[in-house]
Amino acid sequence: MGDRAAKTELYEAFAAVGKALASGRRLELVDLLAQGERSVEALAQAAGLGLTTASNHLQVLKQAGLVTTRRQGTKVFYRLAGCDVGALWALLRQVGSAHQAEVERARAAYFGPGDTEQLTREQLQERIAEGGVTLIDVRPGEEYAAGHIPSALSVPLDQLADRLDELPADGAIVAYCRGAYCVLAREAVRALAARGRHAVRLDEGMLEWRLAGLPVAT
Repeated sequence: MGDRAAKTELYEAFAAVGKALASGRRLELVDLLAQGERSVEALAQAAGLGLTTASNHLQVLKQAGLVTTRRQGTKVFYRLAGCDVGALWALLRQVGSAHQAEVERARAAYFGPGDTEQLTREQLQERIAEGGVTLIDVRPGEEYAAGHIPSALSVPLDQLADRLDELPADGAIVAYCRGAYCVLAREAVRALAARGRHAVRLDEGMLEWRLAGLPVAT
């Protein structure tokens, strides 16, 4: 049977990970960190949190061993403790989508109408191999710098309207962003379509690309 107290202690140690993830705001921070290392200030801004609130959430994640830190001058930078943390986040989303009806309702409300054409990772790889496709990364520039799909151009969503001249007037444009639950690529495809460009989006994003062990450029 083993020692009951020791077994309880073991399961409580596992539970610490679940407790750390039991916050939508902390999950959003994990999602951001899956794109690459960020400072506390950058994470707070990206997540729409106050600096103190973001720091408190990050400390909970750090105490659970899910993130690590490094200091550069007066700034503290966070990163995921390992690729397995990103995989855990992806699996949590998958389980939630399969077994929690509210996930699908919230997803539909967040993404809006299903009016954007998409392609799979395999289809994107085929198009890249064939040539004639322009791949754009519409995440913020710091996320692109931390790692992106090879051959992708960095065109952050908030710069897209001003950089249309850099994109082909004809031919396919493929946009991608953070992951399957990121809205940036959808918004980019809608914006391009409104300007008469043929654009589609990758149905996943950088998180899934990394987890699949595919090449990443920096």
